[in-house]
Amino acid sequence: MTVSRHILHVDMDAFFAAVEQLDRPEFAGKPVIVGGAPEGRGMVSAASYEARTFGVHSAMPIKQALRLCPKAVFLPVRMERYVEVSREVHTVFEEFTPMVEPVSIDEAFLDVTGSRLLFGNAMKIGRELKQTITARTGLPCSVGVAPNKFLAKLGSDLEKPDGFVVITEENKQDVLDPLSVGKIWGIGKVTERSLQAKGIYTIAHLRHRTEHEIEEIVGNSASLLLKLAHGIDERPLEITRQAKSISSETTFANDI
Repeated sequence: MTVSRHILHVDMDAFFAAVEQLDRPEFAGKPVIVGGAPEGRGMVSAASYEARTFGVHSAMPIKQALRLCPKAVFLPVRMERYVEVSREVHTVFEEFTPMVEPVSIDEAFLDVTGSRLLFGNAMKIGRELKQTITARTGLPCSVGVAPNKFLAKLGSDLEKPDGFVVITEENKQDVLDPLSVGKIWGIGKVTERSLQAKGIYTIAHLRHRTEHEIEEIVGNSASLLLKLAHGIDERPLEITRQAKSISSETTFANDI
């Protein structure tokens, strides 16, 4: 018998930029780009939602961001400050459940299956956790509530910023089917174009193809992608004390 799980995915919205707007209220409502001086050769580490409306996004060259949004406020990365706020957020997580899988400095999965006797159902827990994070830190976050990691992560992404989406076994296909096939984990831009070339544009299109048909396009990952298209994801949380990945970059003054 399959045990029903209750998973949350919490994602801090435009985290670095939001922290900068919190610490410097004069930048609230303005396009903020974190990553370095506009005359430099750095990359965008984070962009506020005001900057994103101009097409600015993370991992974009700073000079390109300047062309797109010349009136933006450009700020350096203050990693120590972001880590400090991240710890506050993770403290809130642990008040609701010890079952936390940190994904990065600004997002995590929480298994609240065993917390319902204390705090109520998963929807109630998700709302209370979201409100507590904002009350403690002053920052918005988006929360997805679902029976597995894939759907929870998808849910947190659907109504950003400050979103709250509940996906259940009953409504999952209604949510999934209209979405672009690129919303499925493991499908990048190249694979998405390969699928589109075969008439597979949405998750519904993928779901109605046979495993053999999909295998001819994506190879051995066909079975996994079809499971995800049906909202099936059996992966457990990886409970660790550290985020699964960190990143570092160096931008040189001249091309090498």
